[in-house]
Amino acid sequence: MFVAPYQRKAFVDAVGHPLRIAQTNHSVSKRGVIRGVHFADTPPGQAKYVYCAHGEALDVIVDLREGSPTFGVVDTVRLSSERISAVYLPEGLGHAFVALADHTVIAYYCSTEYNPPAEHGVNPLDPELNLPWPPEIDPVLSDKDRSAPTLAQAREQGLLPSYQACIEWYEHLRATSSAE
Repeated sequence: MFVAPYQRKAFVDAVGHPLRIAQTNHSVSKRGVIRGVHFADTPPGQAKYVYCAHGEALDVIVDLREGSPTFGVVDTVRLSSERISAVYLPEGLGHAFVALADHTVIAYYCSTEYNPPAEHGVNPLDPELNLPWPPEIDPVLSDKDRSAPTLAQAREQGLLPSYQACIEWYEHLRATSSAE
């Protein structure tokens, strides 16, 4: 099998600006491992282009942008190496996934480099989020994800991105990419 999970023209046609890549990540997880819900300070935030290179995962996207008309809305995409597809998350959205098979490999193209002080998370098992984790999965979380604040706590701590700041950032990206 040969696939091209990323094609610049198709991406620009869909999103309106090219994918900026500052770092690529590659994670390997056993069945049941949940990673996330992760997000970064915006701006600049961290956009992600994600696909499954091996195995299968349920990818979960959460709108965490304060003031967004879709705040708290969750969307899911099943990613697998059998049917290669990808998901793009612009800055300000929360990202998580659960590995549905052993040795699931998720590849991320990230718009910014890892910046620990700007990285945040929300507990993926927070009942308020009510994320659609498959009931047959026994969740395995890292200490970092297990101890992440709930959505309410992240809100109280002022950690969540601003919808208005994200919109201004998206406009900046489109304007600067059209000047290229």
